[in-house]
Amino acid sequence: PTAVPPPPVQADAASWAGALGAVHAGETGVHITLQGRDERAVVLESLRIRVVERGSPAPGRVYRMSSGCGGSLTPRMFDVDLDASRPVARSVAGNDSGEPIEAVAFPYRVSVTDPEVFLITGRTVGCDCSWVAELTWSSGGRSGTVRIDDGGRPFRTSGVRGHSVLDYDTATGRWASVVEDDEAGS
Repeated sequence: PTAVPPPPVQADAASWAGALGAVHAGETGVHITLQGRDERAVVLESLRIRVVERGSPAPGRVYRMSSGCGGSLTPRMFDVDLDASRPVARSVAGNDSGEPIEAVAFPYRVSVTDPEVFLITGRTVGCDCSWVAELTWSSGGRSGTVRIDDGGRPFRTSGVRGHSVLDYDTATGRWASVVEDDEAGS
């Protein structure tokens, strides 16, 4: 753990992790903002998940930190079980400061004046999965599919079962081992 520098402020977490060659452990949250280009509505037809590579979980330790949250639009949430043979983006209900947010049903409409944010969370326990999302849309007689990826590369999420987990202790300035709830009882 001494070779891993302290985590930065949340806004710099993604570039910090990327510079260290880190892989998302257990889950990857992907925020996408959706809106039209003009006054015509865009109909979002479906959201599909495609695993492009699957292997055994990556070896190593798990260094936990948050890459932040928040924003002016509360996201509609989708959970994806990457361990499934055919992962599906399942819409789930959420809340914003105690106010319920209903799950999205496709088809779904957005426009230039009515944008939405989707949070797609890919989760795995047992694989090192590289994956992309594909959003099918139509508007004004046109249609298409947009690939959602990590800057031209698939997202990568690796299971954490059996890995040691460390959190950064700001009081001591060190990474410290964490005992997970399921380990504490054994």
